Amino acid sequence: MKKILLFLLFLASTAVYAQRMTVSGTVTDAQGTPLPGATVQVKGTNVGVLTDAAGRYSVEVAGPGSVLVFSFVGYNPTEITVSGQSTVNVNLTESVLGLEEVVVVGYGTQKKLNLTAAVDQVTNETLENRSVPNLTQGLKGVLPNLNINLLDGKPIQAPSYNIRGTTSIGQGGSALVLIDGVEGDPSLLNPNDIASVSILKDAASAAIYGARGAFGVVLITTKNPEKGRTNITYSSNYSIKKPTVPDFVTDGYTFLKMFSEAFVNGDGSFPQNVNKETKFSQAYLDEFKRRAESGQPYNEVEIDPVTGEYVYYGNTDWYELLYKDFTSATDNNITVSGSGEKASYLVSGRIMDQPGIFRYSSDDYSMVNLRAKGSIQVLPWLLLENNTDYSQMKYYNPFSVGEGAVDIWNIIAVDTHPHSPMFNPDGTLTTGAVYSVGDLWYGKNGINMKKAVFKNTSGFTASFFENKFRIKGDFTVRNDDNENVTRRVPVPYSSKPDVLLFVGTATNDLKNEWTKRQYLSTNIYGEFENTFRDVHYVKFMAGYNYEQSTWNRLLVTRNGLIYPDAEDLNLALGQAITTGGGYEKWAILGGFSRLNYSYKDRYLIEVNARYDGSSKFPTDQRFAFFPSVSAGWRISKESFWNVSPKILSDLKVRASYGSLGNGNVSSYIYQEQFSISQSTNILKGQLPQYTRNPAVLPDGITWETSTTTNFGLDFSMFSDRLRFVGDTYIRKTTDMFTIGVTLPALFGATAPKGNYADLETKGWETSLSWRDHFDVASKPLNYNVRFTLADNKSVITKYNNPNKLLSDYYVGQEIGEIWGYVTEGFFIDDEDVANHAKQSPQMRASPTSVWYAGDIKFKNLNDDDFINVGTNRVSDPGDRKIIGNKSPRFIYGINLGADWNHIFISTFFEGVGKQDWYPSTEAEYFWGQYNRPYNNIPIWHLGNMWTPDNTDAYLPRTMSRAASSATARELGVPQTKYLQNVAYIRLKNIQVGYDIPKNLISKIGISNLRVYVSGEDMWSWSPLYKIVGKGHMDVGNIGPRDQVIRPGAGADGFNYPIMKSFTFGLSIGI
Repeated sequence: MKKILLFLLFLASTAVYAQRMTVSGTVTDAQGTPLPGATVQVKGTNVGVLTDAAGRYSVEVAGPGSVLVFSFVGYNPTEITVSGQSTVNVNLTESVLGLEEVVVVGYGTQKKLNLTAAVDQVTNETLENRSVPNLTQGLKGVLPNLNINLLDGKPIQAPSYNIRGTTSIGQGGSALVLIDGVEGDPSLLNPNDIASVSILKDAASAAIYGARGAFGVVLITTKNPEKGRTNITYSSNYSIKKPTVPDFVTDGYTFLKMFSEAFVNGDGSFPQNVNKETKFSQAYLDEFKRRAESGQPYNEVEIDPVTGEYVYYGNTDWYELLYKDFTSATDNNITVSGSGEKASYLVSGRIMDQPGIFRYSSDDYSMVNLRAKGSIQVLPWLLLENNTDYSQMKYYNPFSVGEGAVDIWNIIAVDTHPHSPMFNPDGTLTTGAVYSVGDLWYGKNGINMKKAVFKNTSGFTASFFENKFRIKGDFTVRNDDNENVTRRVPVPYSSKPDVLLFVGTATNDLKNEWTKRQYLSTNIYGEFENTFRDVHYVKFMAGYNYEQSTWNRLLVTRNGLIYPDAEDLNLALGQAITTGGGYEKWAILGGFSRLNYSYKDRYLIEVNARYDGSSKFPTDQRFAFFPSVSAGWRISKESFWNVSPKILSDLKVRASYGSLGNGNVSSYIYQEQFSISQSTNILKGQLPQYTRNPAVLPDGITWETSTTTNFGLDFSMFSDRLRFVGDTYIRKTTDMFTIGVTLPALFGATAPKGNYADLETKGWETSLSWRDHFDVASKPLNYNVRFTLADNKSVITKYNNPNKLLSDYYVGQEIGEIWGYVTEGFFIDDEDVANHAKQSPQMRASPTSVWYAGDIKFKNLNDDDFINVGTNRVSDPGDRKIIGNKSPRFIYGINLGADWNHIFISTFFEGVGKQDWYPSTEAEYFWGQYNRPYNNIPIWHLGNMWTPDNTDAYLPRTMSRAASSATARELGVPQTKYLQNVAYIRLKNIQVGYDIPKNLISKIGISNLRVYVSGEDMWSWSPLYKIVGKGHMDVGNIGPRDQVIRPGAGADGFNYPIMKSFTFGLSIGI
């Protein structure tokens, strides 16, 4: 029996071997020129070869049914079934990859070759294999002049989108974001659902959206069902995330010693307390020194025999107690997609969980996404479609109640110090802990945030005359439901044994806030598309759009919680009850049209027009017309063009001009509004309600209008290996909604805002990419490089500030400019102080306004022997000048990618080439005790402060309040020495993966299997790090403080740390 089996096995293997055959041939271009280095691969296997110098190849295949795939950079790939042939010759046609590519534009798509406006697009490859909490964070730096300032590393961080810099200093606003053609919140979108992201940058591309397109348009398109049989794709990743931890002094004695020195120099006396939690004296400091220098173990907590209060001798690293060493995140996605003869469907789901970074009262984040998308061909000419999407985000934001409701980073700075431990011997919180980390340990105070969005879009497409004429329509309903539940309860602590005290006694309350928005949208439009005589391409579209938004808010707060864990208002029995509400409704009605014409794909013209009406404006001002025109010339299509495509493959010049409107004003600003309040005065035994005169109305309020002129150049070289896209533009924004002229005091009211200012923005952007391959170990290594760079600056051209006061905008001002003093250095002695221009009374160093050696010396620019601000005008700024600009310049991105033998690697760098930052006085990470004497001390300050023996130090002599704008101190004013260069480069993403060969997995029913590792925000560099050190702070944290707790607060760095993440993932397709 065994011999029979062996014989049959021999026959089978002989038969299989007999089917194997060798195929050879030549690969050439359309003109018959051999293509050396072309790839010839047996489809579905690892078998492949490269052609030699004469374009010849020879490859062994499994049998006559094998399929060969021929490819070469700059040419269209071709597949040929062997069919028993031993010789297969192939002519590859020149690729117009990137030109035939379809780009999503307003109300449709266009071939890239026909684009005449400034449009850019990325596909879902940009987001693949990345662990990002939301789409917005994944798009940062990806597209030139799509500016996203994340502010910090919080998982719910989803700032507005900016395209091409400042558009308005009046009402402001951000880019219009449309998801599948409907306005939406990209932070709640599943990144795995994305098919492409397009940005419409100039007026020609965005004019189709009229009143809402002044700030540019972002078009996010989700994936469509795949054709053919049902496909199931499952992906999962696990991420390890580590916060950036500031490097502060944690030695208690060092902190207190420097505290006392800074206090004496800055406040003018010896301190009696360390802020509000520790009594201080010279005897206490001497005892701490004795213990610290003894080299012997000692108790960190003692009891004062006189007062009975705790006395602390600790060395506490509060950020070690605040943050976990690392946290994790899991992201699971599943997509089921397929189609039949008449119907198609796609269903996707996502669950993401990211536990928070705090050791106590963790700020947990989660996201759930569901999408169902499909279509059915009801009649040969009628297609019905539906797209349903549901998203839900939950986040817990803890805070401290010691001073109301304060973000944890701010309260650590001012109320929590290293000499104080976390707990007293009896287990109660110390006076230092209760204001910050101890509050989180108690675990009662914070905001439970929940956002939910349901959206459904139903549409149809009716096609006639062989699809040359189409009518499309859709209707969308979207409901946004936000709920925030805020709880504030007192936190217990002890300052002496057996005595329990509380902080936050005035805030024992529960607040529920609900907001709901219902958004309705409908579009109907027709389009005609045809090519006449094979040379005249015409496409015309016209349609109607209506949108309506209704927003409601309800707020209820009540004090007197009967126990600390109460989550129901019925468990609050206090008499302090606060209610609030809100309502806003607006509607936009518009008609739009677009005409595209091209002659032989050589001469291209596009005309857009939109006529919009908005309910936000008075009846005689609510309609406006927004036109645009653009044209392109593909010079490479001219008959006189004799340049080889191997040198210059394609060349096109473009130009556009158009206007857009900004209707981003309050819905009722043109109406007299009466507010109703309750009086605090008792009248006839009651607290009566009252109203007052409404604000003065502006005269003739209307649209802000931005008009853009754009010039572009596109070319491809070396058989499409090298591609370049460049644009330069001038955008003029007129009638900006700003404050009017100053009115006489007897007018009796604040001057109303109106359309009083103009702005001009000039900028440019480029994208340069290269792709090619070469042979490594007889297998092709494909690689690609893409570099993007963009810049812009904005200047005020009209503004009601005739005297050009520096305290306001003025004509000629470049947005972001920083006026400041020139720092000459430090005073070296009393004689140096006496011989220098007088710096008092404009500012002061010491409490007595006496300047000493080691204080800042400013340059006397106007030779008047006084350092001052003059009349605070451009014509007389005193001793100040423009020393920098806080607007980011030269924003760039670098993509590098390669794949070889199923292994792939990609990296993405993004950065800013030029940006200045003068730390605000509250920026503790930078100023430390130069702000408040009890602030934490950055490690980089040690040995870096001026002393008679260290005159080359970076910082002046130690002194509290020096960085204080309220007292006009020497570091509280912008100056050249401490103006920071915050340009940076960041390794935003790096990933390495392996696609398991299909011949290994097809036998178990898997069509594709990918494993990968990925890193996010793994490395960054900035000139700022030369000053503060790389580990102390990330350049991404120089922005404003926590916007959940203190919306609108300034830039001081009290915010969520930037997270480095390392991800393991896999993707399976069935």
